[in-house]
Amino acid sequence: MQSVYEAAGGQAGLLRLAEAWHSRVMADEIVSHAFSHGFHPQHTERLAAYWAEALGGPARYSGSYGDETSVVRMHSGNGPHEEMDHRAIACFDQAMDDAGLEPAGLRKVLHDYFAWATTTTMARYHGSADEVPGGMSIPRWSWGGLQP
Repeated sequence: MQSVYEAAGGQAGLLRLAEAWHSRVMADEIVSHAFSHGFHPQHTERLAAYWAEALGGPARYSGSYGDETSVVRMHSGNGPHEEMDHRAIACFDQAMDDAGLEPAGLRKVLHDYFAWATTTTMARYHGSADEVPGGMSIPRWSWGGLQP
């Protein structure tokens, strides 16, 4: 059985998705606020590498950029932002159209992954990035959801 990473078109497919999502969120009046402080010049490449690793691809993100702790810390300490999270998920769903990702089964798995990551892992530490524990590894997601 092919991994979610492979079904999504590998690194190239996830880079298309990351670029499409980034374009969508930058155009969204609510979600773009998360980027108002600036972002890394290779944001989409790093995001694609992170998604690739989480979805069964090579460990390029953790091998080059950091672990789950570093990612969660970037998204922490900003207080609750449920509306922003829901709009980011809607942008992701639209970005799958923009990136030409098919079929429906793949789209559902990708949606479920992104919604889970956005509303749990990335939203867990509202108070402070200092609350995020060290040594976390990137969660793995497959056709059946979160992997043990």
